[in-house]
Parts: sequence; structure tokens; C-alpha cells
Amino acid sequence: MPTITVAMIVKNESQDLAECLDTVKDWVNEIVILDSGSTDNTAQIAQSYGAKFYQHTDWQGFGKQRQLAQQYVTSDYVLWLDADERVTTELAQSIQTAVQKNTENTVYQLNRLSTVFGREIRHSGWYPDYVVRLYKTDYAKYGDELVHERVHYPSSAKVEKLTGDLAHFTYKNIHHYLVKSAAYAKAWAEQRQAQGKTASLLDGVTHAVGCFVKMYLLKAGFLDGKQGFLLAVLSAHSTFVKYADLWVRTKTE
Repeated sequence: MPTITVAMIVKNESQDLAECLDTVKDWVNEIVILDSGSTDNTAQIAQSYGAKFYQHTDWQGFGKQRQLAQQYVTSDYVLWLDADERVTTELAQSIQTAVQKNTENTVYQLNRLSTVFGREIRHSGWYPDYVVRLYKTDYAKYGDELVHERVHYPSSAKVEKLTGDLAHFTYKNIHHYLVKSAAYAKAWAEQRQAQGKTASLLDGVTHAVGCFVKMYLLKAGFLDGKQGFLLAVLSAHSTFVKYADLWVRTKTE
């Protein structure tokens, strides 16, 4: 029977980690957690679940941190989770079935269903939200992206969608959203700057307006109620900030 490891990269996740691990502890063979410098009791929680816990504080971006974590995986398959995610019963069964079939040249997408500010977001371009999170350990890996990292796999690979949702309990409050989005904006701007890209404030304005229109109108965010409107506004703000950050870094006057 093929084996499976849950792999995670974390930092100060004591609020969520136990609830996440509760959804996988009974059916995975190994839990690998790479910590980037927690100051809470993340390590103690991880170890109480029998996880293999490592630390690497020389942060070089999300992609490279996941690459390093994968080097510690010893199972045939790796399943990537974030601490604010929960594997539902239906998805757990779908994952186990896929691993048992052990199909060659295949990577698997999980469908995230996010709950934001107390409501499941089923529109706004947020759902369905299929992401590759399961694959044979020696077949694929994350790229070098600083942020918005993705799994890289052979072009000949078959991409299969699993059934069931991956429950995603993202932003806890507005402050949490702003802190997290600011970190993403900084990493995005750094990455674009390294690629020789530039931006204007007008770019920020037009992309922000476009973001709001797309999320709230074209992607029917209005069907997500007040949370849908709030998400569209916040996303537009975050879009402007990342372009503004890049402009500040690369302006010539």
C-alpha cells in the first residue's frame, strides 16, 4: 500500500494547527512540519501529534521553503496543507482512494472552500478553487516563487480533481487580512522588481478598479452578501498596494 505524508510550512500557528491535524492524524503515515521561527507553542502542538518538526529561519520565499520541507518527506505521496485548512470527510476518502490506486503520471487538485468573516464564499471568483496539493513525492515539487507559489510537474502529467472540499478558514479579522495582504504585496513587489518590472500609480488604480469589478460584478460577489462586498473592496485595496509598492521601489523621480 502506498504511503502518504502531510507536509506543512508554518509560523505561529498555535491557533489553528491542532484542528488541522485532527482531520488527518488517523489516516496518514507521516506528518512533516517545517517552521520558520515560531514564538508560540506551535512546536509543542506539532510534536504532540507525532509530527517530524524542523526549523529553517532563513526565509527565502514560500516556494523554496516548501522545497526544503519536501526533502524531509519519506512517503510515496505528499499532501500539502496549511494550518488554517481542514480536510473534510469526503475529501479524506477521495485522497485515500487516489493513493491506493497509485496511478502513474498524475497530480491531484483539491477544491478549497473558504470561510471569510463568518461566511462561506461560494462566488467572488473564490469557488470553486482547485489547487494541486497531492502528488507522488518524486514526481513534482514547488517552484522558486517568493509568493503565490505553485506546484511544478511534467507537462505530460494528468491533472485529476478530487471530490470533497478542503475547508479553508482564512482571515480571522480585518487586522489579520491587512497584515497578511501587506506581506504578500511586499513579496510580490520584490519578485517583480527582481524580474526588472516597473509600475505606475495609474497601473495600481486601474488594476484595483478592475479587481473590484471582476470580483463583485463579473464573478457575482454580490451573492456572497456583505462579506462579498467587503472582500471585493479589500482585494482592490491590496491590488493597489502591491503596484504602489513596486512603483516606490522602481520610480526614477
